[in-house]
Amino acid sequence: MNPFVGVSKESLSLPKLLKLIAKLATQPSYYFLRWTHKVSKDWEIAPIETDFPMIEGQMFNQNFELRWKLKCKDSYEVLLLSVAGEYPDFAKVGEEWQTQDRDAHLYSSTETRFPKGFPSKKLDIAQRYFIDKQTATVHFVALTVKK
Repeated sequence: MNPFVGVSKESLSLPKLLKLIAKLATQPSYYFLRWTHKVSKDWEIAPIETDFPMIEGQMFNQNFELRWKLKCKDSYEVLLLSVAGEYPDFAKVGEEWQTQDRDAHLYSSTETRFPKGFPSKKLDIAQRYFIDKQTATVHFVALTVKK
């Protein structure tokens, strides 16, 4: 594993964001999209142009979690949490990272832990902690897919 945390060097337009999502997607990849009034229901469907604008979203698979947030009209800031090395379009955050994978624990549908619609049947979802090597502080908790 070669952990990398980075932010996009520039805000991405919608076409650039969709291209990046498609480039980083592997099987299986899951997508969680958030609007002011709802969240996505089917985590297996990649976002398309008509899903936008949205407040924020994320795509995750075994190697990456990609998070995007609306900055201004049709412009998105993007964070990449990766165990597959550095990416030239992203400015490195921090110096050295280590990761630690943990099981994600699902709770009953009566507990308010995850948004309604969380794919509870997907038992291959885990959490990946991104830990600063110098301070041993967890800075990011990414969703991931178990191997």
